[in-house]
Amino acid sequence: MLTEPVTRTQITRGQRLWLYIVVALVMIFLVVPCLLVVPMSFSAGEYLEFPPKELSLRWYRAFLGSPEWLNALWVSVRVAVPTMIIATIIGTAAAWGLHRRTDIFATGVRGIFILPMLVPLILIAVGVFFVYAKVGLNGTIGGLILAHTMLALPFVLTAVGSGLSSFDMALHEASRSLGASELRAFLSVTLPQIRISVMSGAVFAFVTSFDEVVVALFVSSGENETLTRRMFANIRDQVDPTVAAISSLLVGMVIVGMIVFLFIGRDESQEH
Repeated sequence: MLTEPVTRTQITRGQRLWLYIVVALVMIFLVVPCLLVVPMSFSAGEYLEFPPKELSLRWYRAFLGSPEWLNALWVSVRVAVPTMIIATIIGTAAAWGLHRRTDIFATGVRGIFILPMLVPLILIAVGVFFVYAKVGLNGTIGGLILAHTMLALPFVLTAVGSGLSSFDMALHEASRSLGASELRAFLSVTLPQIRISVMSGAVFAFVTSFDEVVVALFVSSGENETLTRRMFANIRDQVDPTVAAISSLLVGMVIVGMIVFLFIGRDESQEH
């Protein structure tokens, strides 16, 4: 291990120790609350408790056997999948168009796309609620998809834009010079090169929609109530471990998805 600097500007591992400690504390702060939910979900008690006095699958059975919970899950999936598709298509097209322009107009358009990421979500929710009240979209699946697409677009634009920043435009121009149309050149040459970034944007869009609760509190209700909205209502009214069981399942799904995505990315890098 390097204990003394070879040059005057070199930093040793010992001098970086404070940084390692800070990173470890931040990771603990972020990860531990998620992990605590898992043992709480196996509690046999009526209320959330840690550590659980008795282990049971009671609340997993309660979730899987409840038509109300399963309907809320189905609504979230019905909203998240179209949101992912629409946001990925629009965000990728926007990122491609903005990447090819560097003028002030492109900067302004980019700022508009990023705006939902900067404005407080409660203000967006209130604004969407009043607009939907005028056009009759409150409480509808279509209204949720539109609102969630707006929230997901900044993530897709950022992810795809990052991939395009390292893309060699000469490849696209070469295909155009050989007679390919703009669309065909993009689909056959550009898109394969940035597919990991597009996939990342799609995943972000899906998670943004599936995990969103603030807008859903305003514009979803009744049979079109999302899973996160129902979880919020459950915590407010009952506080039983069903929410912990659902959260554990969602954490497990995210971990599995991340592992699969990492393997896909590793295979792609090995091919290149």
